[in-house]
Amino acid sequence: MNPVALRLLNQQLAAPQFTDPAEVVSHLCAIQAQEYRMMRWAVAMRTKKPSAKAFKDAFDSGSIIRLHLMRGTWQLVSAQDYWWMLDLCAPKAIAVTKGWMASNKISIPAREQTKIRDILSRIAEEKGSATKEDFKQALKEKGINMDDHRLSYHIRMAEFTGTLCSGDLLPMKATYALAIKKVGPHPGKTDRDETLMTLTRKYFQSRQPATIEDFVWWSGLNVSDCRRGIELLSTLIHKEHLNGRDFYLTDNCRTRGFRQGKYLLIPPYDEYLIGYKSRDIVLSQEHRHKAHNNSGIFQPVIARDGIICGNWAPFKPGSQADFFKHDVHVSEESIRQAWKLYEDYLNRN
Repeated sequence: MNPVALRLLNQQLAAPQFTDPAEVVSHLCAIQAQEYRMMRWAVAMRTKKPSAKAFKDAFDSGSIIRLHLMRGTWQLVSAQDYWWMLDLCAPKAIAVTKGWMASNKISIPAREQTKIRDILSRIAEEKGSATKEDFKQALKEKGINMDDHRLSYHIRMAEFTGTLCSGDLLPMKATYALAIKKVGPHPGKTDRDETLMTLTRKYFQSRQPATIEDFVWWSGLNVSDCRRGIELLSTLIHKEHLNGRDFYLTDNCRTRGFRQGKYLLIPPYDEYLIGYKSRDIVLSQEHRHKAHNNSGIFQPVIARDGIICGNWAPFKPGSQADFFKHDVHVSEESIRQAWKLYEDYLNRN
Protein backbone atom coordinates (compact mmCIF):
# COMPACT_ATOMS: atom_id res chain seq x y z
CA MET A 1 0.00 0.00 0.00
CA ASN A 2 1.29 3.43 -1.02
CA PRO A 3 -0.77 5.70 1.27
CA VAL A 4 0.40 8.93 -0.38
CA ALA A 5 -0.61 7.85 -3.88
CA LEU A 6 -3.94 6.51 -2.62
CA ARG A 7 -4.77 9.77 -0.86
CA LEU A 8 -3.94 11.81 -3.96
CA LEU A 9 -6.17 9.63 -6.10
CA ASN A 10 -9.12 9.37 -3.75
CA GLN A 11 -9.01 13.07 -2.84
CA GLN A 12 -9.19 13.80 -6.60
CA LEU A 13 -5.81 15.58 -6.52
CA ALA A 14 -4.39 13.11 -9.03
CA ALA A 15 -6.29 12.18 -12.20
CA PRO A 16 -9.52 13.95 -11.10
CA GLN A 17 -12.74 12.30 -12.26
CA PHE A 18 -15.23 15.17 -11.99
CA THR A 19 -16.08 18.19 -14.12
CA ASP A 20 -18.75 19.70 -11.87
CA PRO A 21 -17.52 21.45 -8.67
CA ALA A 22 -20.65 20.30 -6.81
CA GLU A 23 -19.76 16.68 -7.58
CA VAL A 24 -16.35 17.23 -5.97
CA VAL A 25 -17.93 18.66 -2.83
CA SER A 26 -20.39 15.78 -2.61
CA HIS A 27 -17.59 13.24 -3.10
CA LEU A 28 -15.61 14.70 -0.19
CA CYS A 29 -18.82 15.14 1.84
CA ALA A 30 -17.54 18.38 3.39
CA ILE A 31 -14.61 20.63 2.50
CA GLN A 32 -13.02 23.06 4.93
CA ALA A 33 -13.92 26.59 3.86
CA GLN A 34 -12.13 28.77 6.39
CA GLU A 35 -10.48 30.96 3.76
CA TYR A 36 -13.24 32.54 1.67
CA ARG A 37 -11.14 33.07 -1.44
CA MET A 38 -9.05 29.90 -1.40
CA MET A 39 -11.94 27.49 -0.72
CA ARG A 40 -12.76 28.00 -4.41
CA TRP A 41 -9.38 26.70 -5.52
CA ALA A 42 -9.63 23.78 -3.08
CA VAL A 43 -12.68 22.59 -5.02
CA ALA A 44 -11.62 23.66 -8.52
CA MET A 45 -8.21 21.96 -8.40
CA ARG A 46 -10.04 18.66 -7.93
CA THR A 47 -11.92 19.03 -11.23
CA LYS A 48 -10.74 18.06 -14.69
CA LYS A 49 -10.73 21.68 -15.89
CA PRO A 50 -10.40 24.10 -12.95
CA SER A 51 -12.54 27.19 -13.42
CA ALA A 52 -13.31 30.08 -11.09
CA LYS A 53 -16.52 30.72 -13.04
CA ALA A 54 -17.69 27.11 -12.72
CA PHE A 55 -17.28 27.32 -8.95
CA LYS A 56 -19.13 30.63 -8.73
CA ASP A 57 -21.98 29.30 -10.87
CA ALA A 58 -22.35 26.24 -8.63
CA PHE A 59 -22.17 28.36 -5.48
CA ASP A 60 -24.64 31.01 -6.64
CA SER A 61 -27.11 28.38 -7.84
CA GLY A 62 -27.11 26.73 -4.41
CA SER A 63 -25.48 23.51 -5.59
CA ILE A 64 -22.64 24.26 -3.15
CA ILE A 65 -23.44 25.63 0.31
CA ARG A 66 -21.09 27.21 2.86
CA LEU A 67 -21.97 27.14 6.55
CA HIS A 68 -20.56 26.43 9.98
CA LEU A 69 -20.95 22.73 10.63
CA MET A 70 -18.36 20.19 11.81
CA ARG A 71 -16.03 21.20 14.65
CA GLY A 72 -17.85 24.55 14.67
CA THR A 73 -15.86 25.71 11.61
CA TRP A 74 -16.71 26.70 8.04
CA GLN A 75 -17.51 23.88 5.62
CA LEU A 76 -18.65 23.50 2.03
CA VAL A 77 -21.31 20.85 1.45
CA SER A 78 -23.41 19.98 -1.58
CA ALA A 79 -27.10 20.89 -1.62
CA GLN A 80 -28.02 17.21 -1.80
CA ASP A 81 -26.12 16.54 1.44
CA TYR A 82 -27.07 19.75 3.26
CA TRP A 83 -30.13 18.71 5.27
CA TRP A 84 -29.04 15.25 6.41
CA MET A 85 -25.60 16.55 7.39
CA LEU A 86 -27.19 19.36 9.36
CA ASP A 87 -29.43 16.87 11.16
CA LEU A 88 -26.44 14.68 12.03
CA CYS A 89 -23.81 17.28 12.89
CA ALA A 90 -25.67 20.32 14.24
CA PRO A 91 -26.27 19.02 17.79
CA LYS A 92 -22.54 18.55 18.40
CA ALA A 93 -21.73 21.84 16.62
CA ILE A 94 -24.19 23.70 18.85
CA ALA A 95 -22.60 22.20 21.97
CA VAL A 96 -19.12 23.20 20.78
CA THR A 97 -20.26 26.74 20.00
CA LYS A 98 -21.97 27.16 23.36
CA GLY A 99 -18.73 26.05 24.99
CA TRP A 100 -16.85 28.77 23.12
CA MET A 101 -19.50 31.32 24.10
CA ALA A 102 -19.17 30.36 27.75
CA SER A 103 -15.38 30.68 27.62
CA ASN A 104 -15.85 34.19 26.16
CA LYS A 105 -18.42 35.00 28.84
CA ILE A 106 -21.20 35.43 26.27
CA SER A 107 -24.70 34.25 27.14
CA ILE A 108 -27.56 34.42 24.63
CA PRO A 109 -30.98 33.67 26.15
CA ALA A 110 -33.42 31.65 24.04
CA ARG A 111 -35.80 34.61 23.72
CA GLU A 112 -33.03 36.81 22.31
CA GLN A 113 -31.91 34.09 19.94
CA THR A 114 -35.42 33.70 18.52
CA LYS A 115 -35.95 37.46 18.19
CA ILE A 116 -32.64 38.07 16.40
CA ARG A 117 -33.07 35.02 14.17
CA ASP A 118 -36.43 36.36 13.00
CA ILE A 119 -34.85 39.70 12.08
CA LEU A 120 -31.95 38.04 10.25
CA SER A 121 -34.40 35.81 8.37
CA ARG A 122 -36.47 38.77 7.24
CA ILE A 123 -33.46 40.68 5.95
CA ALA A 124 -32.10 37.61 4.15
CA GLU A 125 -35.49 37.07 2.51
CA GLU A 126 -35.77 40.72 1.45
CA LYS A 127 -32.29 40.94 -0.02
CA GLY A 128 -31.83 37.41 -1.32
CA SER A 129 -28.18 37.60 -0.28
CA ALA A 130 -27.49 39.69 2.81
CA THR A 131 -24.13 40.72 4.24
CA LYS A 132 -23.24 41.00 7.90
CA GLU A 133 -23.38 44.78 7.46
CA ASP A 134 -26.98 44.45 6.24
CA PHE A 135 -27.82 42.56 9.41
CA LYS A 136 -26.14 45.15 11.63
CA GLN A 137 -28.00 47.98 9.92
CA ALA A 138 -31.36 46.21 10.31
CA LEU A 139 -30.69 45.61 14.00
CA LYS A 140 -29.61 49.23 14.48
CA GLU A 141 -32.85 50.44 12.92
CA LYS A 142 -34.69 48.47 15.58
CA GLY A 143 -32.57 50.06 18.31
CA ILE A 144 -30.36 46.98 18.77
CA ASN A 145 -26.65 47.74 18.85
CA MET A 146 -24.68 44.51 18.69
CA ASP A 147 -20.94 43.93 18.40
CA ASP A 148 -19.53 41.72 15.67
CA HIS A 149 -18.66 38.90 18.05
CA ARG A 150 -22.17 38.49 19.42
CA LEU A 151 -23.74 38.88 15.97
CA SER A 152 -21.43 36.16 14.62
CA TYR A 153 -22.76 33.74 17.23
CA HIS A 154 -26.34 34.62 16.28
CA ILE A 155 -25.60 33.98 12.61
CA ARG A 156 -23.92 30.70 13.47
CA MET A 157 -26.87 29.52 15.54
CA ALA A 158 -29.20 30.46 12.69
CA GLU A 159 -27.08 28.24 10.43
CA PHE A 160 -27.30 25.33 12.86
CA THR A 161 -31.11 25.53 12.89
CA GLY A 162 -31.27 25.41 9.08
CA THR A 163 -32.46 29.02 8.85
CA LEU A 164 -29.48 30.70 7.17
CA CYS A 165 -26.86 29.41 4.78
CA SER A 166 -24.56 31.02 2.23
CA GLY A 167 -25.90 33.50 -0.31
CA ASP A 168 -24.23 34.53 -3.56
CA LEU A 169 -20.45 34.51 -3.89
CA LEU A 170 -18.79 37.92 -3.58
CA PRO A 171 -15.06 38.54 -4.14
CA MET A 172 -14.17 39.11 -0.48
CA LYS A 173 -17.30 39.16 1.66
CA ALA A 174 -19.60 36.37 2.83
CA THR A 175 -23.33 36.68 2.25
CA TYR A 176 -26.28 34.85 3.77
CA ALA A 177 -29.54 33.53 2.34
CA LEU A 178 -32.56 31.67 3.64
CA ALA A 179 -31.70 27.98 3.49
CA ILE A 180 -35.21 27.03 2.42
CA LYS A 181 -34.89 29.37 -0.57
CA LYS A 182 -31.32 28.44 -1.47
CA VAL A 183 -31.46 24.69 -0.92
CA GLY A 184 -35.16 23.90 -0.78
CA PRO A 185 -37.34 22.55 2.03
CA HIS A 186 -36.22 19.87 4.43
CA PRO A 187 -37.11 16.49 2.87
CA GLY A 188 -38.38 15.09 6.17
CA LYS A 189 -37.16 12.96 9.03
CA THR A 190 -33.83 11.22 8.45
CA ASP A 191 -32.65 7.93 9.89
CA ARG A 192 -29.57 8.54 12.05
CA ASP A 193 -27.91 5.22 11.27
CA GLU A 194 -28.37 5.84 7.56
CA THR A 195 -26.86 9.32 7.70
CA LEU A 196 -24.03 8.12 9.92
CA MET A 197 -23.24 5.35 7.44
CA THR A 198 -23.29 7.82 4.53
CA LEU A 199 -20.96 10.24 6.32
CA THR A 200 -18.56 7.40 7.14
CA ARG A 201 -18.59 6.07 3.59
CA LYS A 202 -18.00 9.48 2.05
CA TYR A 203 -15.16 10.26 4.46
CA PHE A 204 -13.20 7.08 3.86
CA GLN A 205 -13.88 6.86 0.12
CA SER A 206 -12.42 10.35 -0.35
CA ARG A 207 -9.59 10.35 2.21
CA GLN A 208 -8.44 6.74 2.36
CA PRO A 209 -6.34 5.36 3.80
CA ALA A 210 -7.34 6.96 7.11
CA THR A 211 -7.56 5.88 10.74
CA ILE A 212 -10.54 6.02 13.06
CA GLU A 213 -8.69 8.78 14.96
CA ASP A 214 -8.59 10.76 11.72
CA PHE A 215 -12.33 10.25 11.23
CA VAL A 216 -13.15 11.29 14.81
CA TRP A 217 -11.06 14.45 14.40
CA TRP A 218 -12.56 15.38 11.02
CA SER A 219 -16.21 14.65 11.81
CA GLY A 220 -16.27 16.15 15.28
CA LEU A 221 -18.45 13.23 16.38
CA ASN A 222 -17.69 11.04 19.37
CA VAL A 223 -15.72 7.81 19.08
CA SER A 224 -18.76 5.57 19.56
CA ASP A 225 -20.56 7.26 16.64
CA CYS A 226 -17.52 6.83 14.42
CA ARG A 227 -17.15 3.17 15.36
CA ARG A 228 -20.85 2.70 14.67
CA GLY A 229 -20.44 4.25 11.21
CA ILE A 230 -17.64 1.81 10.36
CA GLU A 231 -19.69 -1.09 11.71
CA LEU A 232 -22.66 -0.09 9.53
CA LEU A 233 -20.48 -0.16 6.39
CA SER A 234 -19.80 -3.83 7.11
CA THR A 235 -18.18 -5.52 4.09
CA LEU A 236 -17.81 -2.24 2.18
CA ILE A 237 -14.76 -1.30 4.26
CA HIS A 238 -11.69 -3.18 5.41
CA LYS A 239 -8.64 -2.56 7.60
CA GLU A 240 -4.94 -2.66 6.74
CA HIS A 241 -2.03 -2.35 9.18
CA LEU A 242 0.88 -0.03 8.32
CA ASN A 243 3.71 1.28 10.53
CA GLY A 244 1.90 0.49 13.77
CA ARG A 245 -1.47 1.95 12.77
CA ASP A 246 -4.72 0.53 11.45
CA PHE A 247 -5.99 2.24 8.32
CA TYR A 248 -9.43 1.82 6.78
CA LEU A 249 -10.06 1.57 3.05
CA THR A 250 -13.24 1.09 1.06
CA ASP A 251 -13.53 -1.73 -1.40
CA ASN A 252 -13.89 0.74 -4.30
CA CYS A 253 -10.60 2.48 -3.44
CA ARG A 254 -8.98 4.15 -6.46
CA THR A 255 -5.51 2.73 -7.10
CA ARG A 256 -4.74 3.74 -10.70
CA GLY A 257 -3.86 7.11 -12.21
CA PHE A 258 -0.99 8.32 -10.01
CA ARG A 259 1.96 9.76 -11.96
CA GLN A 260 5.25 10.88 -10.46
CA GLY A 261 6.82 14.30 -10.89
CA LYS A 262 3.67 16.40 -10.37
CA TYR A 263 3.51 19.51 -8.19
CA LEU A 264 0.34 20.70 -6.48
CA LEU A 265 -0.32 24.23 -5.22
CA ILE A 266 -2.47 23.42 -2.19
CA PRO A 267 -4.53 26.16 -0.51
CA PRO A 268 -4.57 26.80 3.24
CA TYR A 269 -6.99 24.65 5.27
CA ASP A 270 -7.14 22.09 2.49
CA GLU A 271 -8.57 18.65 3.20
CA TYR A 272 -5.28 17.09 2.12
CA LEU A 273 -3.94 18.10 5.54
CA ILE A 274 -6.85 19.20 7.69
CA GLY A 275 -8.84 16.05 6.88
CA TYR A 276 -6.59 13.99 9.17
CA LYS A 277 -5.54 14.15 12.80
CA SER A 278 -2.11 12.70 11.94
CA ARG A 279 -0.47 14.32 8.93
CA ASP A 280 2.96 12.72 9.10
CA ILE A 281 2.33 10.55 6.02
CA VAL A 282 2.71 13.61 3.78
CA LEU A 283 4.27 16.18 6.11
CA SER A 284 7.45 15.58 8.12
CA GLN A 285 7.44 16.66 11.75
CA GLU A 286 10.43 18.95 11.26
CA HIS A 287 8.52 20.96 8.67
CA ARG A 288 5.11 20.88 10.34
CA HIS A 289 5.37 24.54 11.39
CA LYS A 290 5.69 25.54 7.74
CA ALA A 291 2.23 24.14 7.03
CA HIS A 292 0.30 25.00 10.20
CA ASN A 293 0.82 26.23 13.75
CA ASN A 294 -0.55 24.98 17.06
CA SER A 295 -3.42 27.50 16.90
CA GLY A 296 -4.89 25.89 13.79
CA ILE A 297 -3.69 28.44 11.24
CA PHE A 298 -2.86 26.67 7.96
CA GLN A 299 -0.61 28.02 5.20
CA PRO A 300 -0.64 27.52 1.41
CA VAL A 301 1.75 24.63 0.70
CA ILE A 302 3.34 22.91 -2.27
CA ALA A 303 3.35 19.14 -2.66
CA ARG A 304 5.55 17.12 -4.98
CA ASP A 305 4.27 13.58 -5.54
CA GLY A 306 2.04 14.22 -2.55
CA ILE A 307 4.83 15.15 -0.09
CA ILE A 308 4.60 18.67 1.35
CA CYS A 309 7.84 20.40 0.39
CA GLY A 310 7.27 24.17 0.15
CA ASN A 311 5.04 27.22 0.42
CA TRP A 312 3.50 29.44 -2.23
CA ALA A 313 1.91 32.89 -2.26
CA PRO A 314 -1.45 32.83 -4.07
CA PHE A 315 -2.20 36.55 -3.71
CA LYS A 316 1.19 38.02 -4.57
CA PRO A 317 2.19 38.90 -8.14
CA GLY A 318 4.43 36.42 -9.91
CA SER A 319 4.97 32.73 -9.32
CA GLN A 320 6.43 32.78 -5.83
CA ALA A 321 7.49 29.46 -4.33
CA ASP A 322 9.71 28.73 -1.33
CA PHE A 323 10.94 25.15 -0.95
CA PHE A 324 11.92 24.04 2.55
CA LYS A 325 12.37 20.32 1.90
CA HIS A 326 15.72 20.45 0.15
CA ASP A 327 16.07 16.74 -0.56
CA VAL A 328 13.27 17.08 -3.14
CA HIS A 329 14.45 17.67 -6.69
CA VAL A 330 12.77 20.80 -8.05
CA SER A 331 11.67 20.57 -11.67
CA GLU A 332 11.24 24.09 -13.02
CA GLU A 333 9.04 22.83 -15.86
CA SER A 334 6.74 20.90 -13.52
CA ILE A 335 6.36 23.78 -11.11
CA ARG A 336 5.56 26.10 -14.02
CA GLN A 337 2.81 23.69 -15.08
CA ALA A 338 1.33 23.86 -11.57
CA TRP A 339 1.33 27.65 -11.66
CA LYS A 340 -0.23 27.66 -15.13
CA LEU A 341 -3.08 25.45 -13.89
CA TYR A 342 -3.76 27.95 -11.11
CA GLU A 343 -3.53 30.97 -13.42
CA ASP A 344 -5.81 29.34 -16.00
CA TYR A 345 -8.33 28.68 -13.22
CA LEU A 346 -8.30 32.37 -12.26
CA ASN A 347 -8.72 33.49 -15.86
CA ARG A 348 -11.41 30.96 -16.82
CA ASN A 349 -14.34 33.31 -16.15
